[in-house]
Amino acid sequence: MKLMVLVLKKHEYLEQLLSEFLGAGLGGATIIESVGMLRVIEQSRIEPPPIFGSLRQFINPEYESSRTIFMVLEDEKIETARNIINRIVGGLEKPNTGILFTIPIDYVEGGVSESK
Repeated sequence: MKLMVLVLKKHEYLEQLLSEFLGAGLGGATIIESVGMLRVIEQSRIEPPPIFGSLRQFINPEYESSRTIFMVLEDEKIETARNIINRIVGGLEKPNTGILFTIPIDYVEGGVSESK
């Protein structure tokens, strides 16, 4: 079992992703609004280290926040989710699209619904 985490910068894909997940029997997602470190530094009075300061010019103001999707999935369902995500967003290798990763889970109790 794994925790799949998708930080999605392209909000316009969220509803389609969730619909496709349900259609593939992948349920139980939790979605939160999230903000990246560089966005916080840009919008605050924090004086960043020189390397981050130079990155300010590359931050696109139209991407103020992201949506982070958490899903607890059986190992064999990860590839299905990954394929859906890449098909919908056109590939995560594109800049400012998102990041996807998994974390192994060795214990789960309560609240997990099994989609069939």
